[in-house]
Amino acid sequence: MTGKNTAGARFTRRSFTLGAVGALSALALTACGGTSAPAAGTSAAASTSAAASVPATGTNLTMWVDAERAPALKSIAAKFKTEKGIDVKLVVKDFAAVRDDFITQAPTGKGPDILVGPHDWLGKLVQNGVVAPVQLGDKAASFTESSIKAMTYDGQTYGVPYSIENVALIRNTELAPEAKTTLDEVIAEGKKAVSAGDAKFPFLVGLDPKQADPYHLYPLQTSLGSQVFEQNDDGSYDSTKLALDTAGGKEFAQLLNDLGDKGEKVLNSNITGDIAKEKFLAGESPYFLSGPWNVPDIAAKGIKFAIDPLPTTGDKPAQPFIGVNGFFVSAKSTNALAANEFVVNYLSLEEAQDELFKVGGRPPALTASFDKAASDPVVKAYGEIGANGVPMPAVPAMDAVWADWGGTELNLIKGKEADPAAAWSKMASNIEKKIADN
Repeated sequence: MTGKNTAGARFTRRSFTLGAVGALSALALTACGGTSAPAAGTSAAASTSAAASVPATGTNLTMWVDAERAPALKSIAAKFKTEKGIDVKLVVKDFAAVRDDFITQAPTGKGPDILVGPHDWLGKLVQNGVVAPVQLGDKAASFTESSIKAMTYDGQTYGVPYSIENVALIRNTELAPEAKTTLDEVIAEGKKAVSAGDAKFPFLVGLDPKQADPYHLYPLQTSLGSQVFEQNDDGSYDSTKLALDTAGGKEFAQLLNDLGDKGEKVLNSNITGDIAKEKFLAGESPYFLSGPWNVPDIAAKGIKFAIDPLPTTGDKPAQPFIGVNGFFVSAKSTNALAANEFVVNYLSLEEAQDELFKVGGRPPALTASFDKAASDPVVKAYGEIGANGVPMPAVPAMDAVWADWGGTELNLIKGKEADPAAAWSKMASNIEKKIADN
């Protein structure tokens, strides 16, 4: 899909963390759940299939939300209060600290009734017993299949999704007029632009100086048939079956070495995310592997660009990780029925999902909202690529994966490993030991 000089809605980078949530300070805000006692026989998993299931009461609900989404939720909260007599207090929290704060405070009764967050928090939240399943029923069919799978853990759905995000290949159409299918073709086209003096870098992707970037590079790995964990028939991950040490994984290790600092120099360990963006904005490369969060600045710069499907490296599709944001109900809420009512029957409404798209720009999880948002070719392209992606694993075992995975990728790109396949196998062995020790 081509984006000329406009990118439609605004996109914001999601905080993809390597391991634990970053240790940033939370805002000095505290919140308590509603004060009304739950109705007899109700629980956080209570099914609320119709709005009439909750009568108008004086109950109050508290939702923890980040600053970006708070404005979009005001109107739907007001609608809920008008129709149900239930006030939803939106408490702005720092995104980087909110998961751990929720795990700590929910059991004490000081946490919120509802939490906004990404699906890959689910493993920790479920493990700590602080979120409850939600009963979507027929509503599940109104959302993209990938978003529901992401919100499902151990066979139960724990959240109402509202957005999906992933990476794609951003192409400067003046430097590379036609889309390419394979990474080899992309690199050849990039080198052609460099040889002609039109560009300085054949291909750009930002790499962390300590951990490379397994997230951005994952589609190149999956195309070779390598994934993190084996997946069950329903798409969930089996954290007891690490799937990194395979022939495809070792082939990917060799690819990183071949394209790295001592090879073709297509992957540059000195190019961070910010530098990659800067160079692409300067017109110094025809390609930038990135998410939609960088599109507004590219459009503002006046660059003519297209959003291309991810290039393949093997005989399988290049599947990116997808991140799904959604709403969770606290298992410790004293107003479980009302919280479920708001999450399941109000936050799933088209008007709510439309408003969230307007402020965040992420492709909506609700199909009807996505169909409207897809009038923007950038949203359409990212959404279609994400539909073929795989959810970021939400299993707690992922905490033991990131450091070795990223560190090994970096060493391979730097050309520090004499035997890339052996280094990859050693990495997998180290990860398996860490998982077993946890």
